[in-house]
Amino acid sequence: MNSWLFKKLHISWLVAVWCLGLTIGVISIHYIPRSFAANPLFLLVGLVIFVIVAIWRWRFFVILAIISGVLIGLWRGEIGRKGVEVYDSLIGKVAIIQGQVLEDPDLDKNSQTVLRLGNLQMNNEKLPGQIWVTTPDKNSIKRSDIVRVKGKMTAGFGAFSASIYRAKIISAERPVPGDVAVGVRDWFAGRVRTHVPESESALGLGFLLGLRRAMPAELSDNLKIAGLTHIVVASGYNLTILVRLARQLFAKRSKYLAMLSAAVMIIGFMAVTGLSPSMSRAGLVAGLSLAAWYYGRTIHPLVLLPVSAAITLLINPQFGWGDLGWQLSFASFAGVIMLAPLLHSYFFGNKEPGAFRQILIETLSAQIMTLPLLMMSFGVISNVALIANMLILPFVPLAMLLTFMSGVLVFVPMIGVLIAIPTTWLLGYMIQVTNWTAGFEWAQMEVSINLWQCAVLYVALILAMIWMKKQTKLDLAKINIVE
Repeated sequence: MNSWLFKKLHISWLVAVWCLGLTIGVISIHYIPRSFAANPLFLLVGLVIFVIVAIWRWRFFVILAIISGVLIGLWRGEIGRKGVEVYDSLIGKVAIIQGQVLEDPDLDKNSQTVLRLGNLQMNNEKLPGQIWVTTPDKNSIKRSDIVRVKGKMTAGFGAFSASIYRAKIISAERPVPGDVAVGVRDWFAGRVRTHVPESESALGLGFLLGLRRAMPAELSDNLKIAGLTHIVVASGYNLTILVRLARQLFAKRSKYLAMLSAAVMIIGFMAVTGLSPSMSRAGLVAGLSLAAWYYGRTIHPLVLLPVSAAITLLINPQFGWGDLGWQLSFASFAGVIMLAPLLHSYFFGNKEPGAFRQILIETLSAQIMTLPLLMMSFGVISNVALIANMLILPFVPLAMLLTFMSGVLVFVPMIGVLIAIPTTWLLGYMIQVTNWTAGFEWAQMEVSINLWQCAVLYVALILAMIWMKKQTKLDLAKINIVE
């Protein structure tokens, strides 16, 4: 027994456990009285413990690794929420706030513009955190713009320290040169729209660039009903397509060239779409997986998941405070990289999955892993999501390629028009499938659960994966999303 406890673990597992503890610490601080972990002693003790764990690496030091991570996570979370108490005195009052638009503006169900503001100021004094703003004003606002809004401050939710609904836009300024990536994206989108109709171009640009704002309201609603929203937002699915394409194009010629081109695609895609919680996770996971592939290494999903979560929370602890996009992103990723391989190995053994079966199992797995969160958050699930995804997902890479070529070759005589024809046809087919599946009376079902029921469902899913792992003896460390 003693020899087992003192057997050394690989440092990656201790780092994974430490990252899990850090994630728990950052999330927990949201429910702990303020200034609880402001003392730098939390950071110092946590670092000392981690150094001890990293030097000896004994099995029973797993407990110390978790404690170290929790202490540092509590400290980082406290730093992240420092000063947010200022909003307590502002709730219910009319305030004028200046902030920078962090993500592309959206439209809510009331056709109001939704802004997520950071780098906040009020009366020339900096404010911590981020706020959620909706406005009926139809100003042309883009990501990175500096806006001044006026309205009644209300309580925040999730990662937002406060909210302002039906705000008035006092001013909106666009820095020079501003967000260059947004300018390039909008310029390219204009080229695509030259020959491709509005609805079809909006869908294609959603695939390629995560551009949602131009999506017609009816199509956007139908995508939600059909469970297809994930393919038209900046997500890991779109990024994985680009990374796999780069690897397949150049890997046989030069592994270095394949890695470099894929890295450029990751950076470029993130620059164009912005650093939303889901995109931050997707870019980080793709980058780590790409590095592991290049150096001939493997990263176990149980290491990759907590490490990715910890890094994103170290950068922005507010992601862990009820940000549904961050939660769904990790749940979906866990489904693709863990549940999907286990399901395939359990039911089909060592047979190569093939494109159709791989899409089916990965889609089903991602939906299973996100289902409890969706039921708890929205109380509605899509009954047609699997059908719609199977009819559309196989063609998304081709749609992205055709949309890209439509923008690049738009002004080449005859070629631009010819490329636009199959692009329009394919995107039109996808729109018809979306509208058709969303049109069924039974397309959605109301199912609401509470936090404890959600936790029970995830425990059941974890136990099911453990069972399949024991039955199949599958080595999950060999699973890499870029291959």
